[in-house]
Amino acid sequence: MKKSDILIEEDDLTDGQIVSILEEHLKDMFANSPAESVHALDTQALKQPNITFYSFKYSGKTLGCVAIKTHSETVAEIKSMRTINEARGQGVATRLLNYVMNQATIKGYTSLHLETGSMAFFKPARDLYLRHGFTECGPFADYQSDPNSIFMTHKRSH
Repeated sequence: MKKSDILIEEDDLTDGQIVSILEEHLKDMFANSPAESVHALDTQALKQPNITFYSFKYSGKTLGCVAIKTHSETVAEIKSMRTINEARGQGVATRLLNYVMNQATIKGYTSLHLETGSMAFFKPARDLYLRHGFTECGPFADYQSDPNSIFMTHKRSH
């Protein structure tokens, strides 16, 4: 993947490619988790003012996405991290995670949290987060303890 052909930018969630990616994301979440344990947001929910949504495009094709949800001046959460199936294993998720972690630093967040599934389907995501310095923690924000969820955090100091 040529770096010059990669574009990660804020997205208004109106492009058909990004809507399809988010629909696929929700479908996979419900296929791999009990409904009460699915915390993925739909397109409309991702348009909340406290959420900044980013898309990853390569040569004009959308390959992935990620969002930051603000909880306070210093605490944010990663939401809707997704790479399309055909782009898996090409570094898209790593680039998205590095980008969103950098954005969190720029915005002044000292804690970046996330929730992911505890099932085998989510192991690649958990491994990615662990490689980037995330550690398991307890539930945060409005989340409740759930055997189907793993909560992770990444603390930064300024």
